[in-house]
Formats: sequence, structure tokens, C-alpha cells
Amino acid sequence: MKKQVHIRLDQETLKSIKKKIKNSNQTLQDYIIKAIRDNEQDSLHEDVADNDSTFRFIDLFAGIGGIRMAYENVGGRCVFSSEYDKYCQATYWANFHEVPRGDITKINENNIPDHDILTGGFPCQPFSIAGVSKKNSLGRAHGFLDKTQGTLFFDVARIINAKRPRAFMLENVKNLMSHDHGKTFKVIIETLENLDYKVYTGVLDGRYYVPQHRERTIIVGMDKNVYGDKELFSFPGPPEKLQRFRNILQDDVPVKYTLTDHLWEYLQKYAEKHRLKGNGFGFGMAALDGVSRTLSARYYKDGSEILIPQRGKNPRRLTPRECARLQGYPDSFKIMVSDTQAYRQFGNSVVVPLIQAVAEKLVEAMNIKERYKEYAGR
Repeated sequence: MKKQVHIRLDQETLKSIKKKIKNSNQTLQDYIIKAIRDNEQDSLHEDVADNDSTFRFIDLFAGIGGIRMAYENVGGRCVFSSEYDKYCQATYWANFHEVPRGDITKINENNIPDHDILTGGFPCQPFSIAGVSKKNSLGRAHGFLDKTQGTLFFDVARIINAKRPRAFMLENVKNLMSHDHGKTFKVIIETLENLDYKVYTGVLDGRYYVPQHRERTIIVGMDKNVYGDKELFSFPGPPEKLQRFRNILQDDVPVKYTLTDHLWEYLQKYAEKHRLKGNGFGFGMAALDGVSRTLSARYYKDGSEILIPQRGKNPRRLTPRECARLQGYPDSFKIMVSDTQAYRQFGNSVVVPLIQAVAEKLVEAMNIKERYKEYAGR
């Protein structure tokens, strides 16, 4: 719930603010709100002592904070976050009382606080080796980051190189491994290994933690300068618990989430057309005692990949709260944006309990609790 607050600014202050926002996309209101939030989060950081946590981590490409929540749940303290999308920033603020820094490409890596673990779900982009080939042909030396220039993974690599976290965990879609015929993944792994990290990769399915089939590539690295070249980390095995889709459903769902006759007719005709062609395209009716398809960021369009059957009427789409549950967020997680933005945010998010399981294994491998006092003052 928003409330209006009227404030008075002297002419000199107003002139100064207008000058600062002249070449940005911020409104005067956005600037003032951000200034207030920054001041509050700085105060919150001052109130939290390092001895209240067992390790420090940063949250890059933070989205709405799913990775942060997982790492906080295993004893970590987030000392820095970055997220470009203003709607994600609003959700992040509502839940963590912190506005992530914006465009990561404009963040100086040397200004990021020291941390033990770097985390992030970076976007997947193809890498061009044209620049490297050109430098080679000119006889010029090139650094380990040249192959990734122009991509957002470059920013992950430069931060790792500058800050030397003891470990990192990166998350991406399953298809990262086959992206651009495998070239993207090859460059990523080679870059991380060239930074002198022991790298582990795996594809984990969220269906063992929530009732949703959601496969994701997880990349974990441990600094060889700290831990040597030993095999210390292993990915968690799937829990035995059976997940049921019906367990995330709400009671008394508003009628607006039921598909209109027009949309339901369209989806059925679309599915039948592709069935006759031998394709698998179409809507997905969720099995209430099983797991659903993967929730995507496009769910706001028609909800067709995950529909809930209803007796005597058209099926309905998930509510934003049900999407949150499907990703493993607790009901205490605040949803402060429109349904459209909420669908996008949860569709782009991580399965929180899956990431937490990885975090537990990583913390165990790093032997953090025993080693923390040794390097906390670093």
C-alpha cells in the first residue's frame, strides 16, 4: 500500500537534483525514493555485525532475491547486490530492505565489498572470438577476458578476478551447455578455470524440491589458491520426498484467473492443429498429484504451459502467490507488483530450496564455520 508524503525542497537543492537526473531515465520522484532507500539500507548494514553470519556473499543478476534467500538460509550475509530491472528492484526492496545497484556493466569491481562467495544467475549470450583472432593476427597480446567482452558473463569474470572470492555459484538455463553449439559453455568454463578455480558443473531438476519440472545448469567454483585441486564439492542428490502440485494451490481463487471462453477455445484449436502435424506444442494441464511443466517468464501472456483443471468450468492459470510457491518461496514473501510483472519475475527466478541444497553442500565443502575466523578480517 502506497501513501502520499509531501515534502518541501529549497530551490538550490531542487536545481541540484534536476541537474543530476537530466541525462538519466529517472523522474524526480524516483530519485528521491532511491535516495531515501539507500540511506535506510546503509543504516541497516551498519546494524548487522559480521559475527551474526558465518560467511559473506554477493548477489549478482539478483532478480527478486531467490539466490539471496537460499544463501541467507544457510547462514550467509549478503554484502552487495546488483539488478537492472526496476520492477525486480521494487520486489527486492520490499523483501530485503535493499535496492540492488543497477547496471552491472557500470559497476567498478573494486568498489564491491570483499566476500567469500559470489552468486548470480547471469543471462546467456553467444561469445565472439573475432576480437581475439584479430589481436592474434596483429601480434597483440590479449587477456583471459577477451573472449567474453560484450557479454554479461564478462562482468562476472572481471569481478571474480578482482575480488578473488573463495568460491562462486552461477545458475543458468539447462540449454546453456548446448548454446551456440557448445561454444558458449566451453568459453565460460575455460575462463573460470583460467582464473585458477576448480570448476564443477551439473544439471539439477527442481522437481525434487517443488512440484515443477525445472532443469537448470549450476556452475560451482572453488579457489585453488585456498583449497588446492582436491575434489571437495559434490552436488546434492535428489531428496526422496514426493512433490504434489495440488499442495501449492490456493483456495477461493478470484474468477479473473479462469480462462475466458475465447482464450480457452483458441488454446484448444492451437493444440489440435499442432497435434495433427505431429508436434508437441499446446497447453499443459497440470496433474494435481504430479509435477507441472516449467514456469516461464512468458506465463503472463496466456498461462498455457501450466493450467489448473476446474470442475464445471474452464481451466485457470496460476495466481502470482501460487507461482511463488511453485518456486519454493514462503508465503511471507511480499509480492508488490502487478500480476504481469509478478509472472515475469517468478518465471525468471530460481527454485529456492534447490539452490539452498547446493549452498549447503558448498558451505560444507568450504568448511566455512571452521575457517571463517581465520580469514574474516581479510
